[in-house]
Amino acid sequence: MNRDATSSVLAARHREKGVMRAYPRERFSSQVALSPAMVVEFANAAGDNNPIHHDPEFAAGTRFGRPTASGPHTTALLLALTASHFSKKGAMLGLEFWVRFRRPIFADETIVLEWMVVKVTPNEKVRGEIVELRGRIKGQDGKTSLGAKGRVLVTDHL
Repeated sequence: MNRDATSSVLAARHREKGVMRAYPRERFSSQVALSPAMVVEFANAAGDNNPIHHDPEFAAGTRFGRPTASGPHTTALLLALTASHFSKKGAMLGLEFWVRFRRPIFADETIVLEWMVVKVTPNEKVRGEIVELRGRIKGQDGKTSLGAKGRVLVTDHL
């Protein structure tokens, strides 16, 4: 039996048992209102001393014109959404994530975090499903500021 056929059989077994915790094309999202104080607090906690996150006067002289949120901050918000979403359905473990920064996210923006399940592969070895995701952060203008891909494990227990 080829790999796709095996995955289909495993998926059917999981559905019969009522165990599927994720579905292709499933979407989930969240909105976050950033504030300059929140951005400074995260940057300090992360050890990110780049003045573009801390100093409005410095940021005004940059190509962006105002303070931006740090990449680790916005990425953490997006990855945390996967944990919050899937932990409601069982035990969840992030396996890998990839991000691409496309545009700045400003310290005073309201952003939208979005994920879509692309593929769900039941895996008997780990007793759960490997869930492949595509995600993004949209800025207040509705344009994609950050693109992401990820894989998580969703199971009964870790």
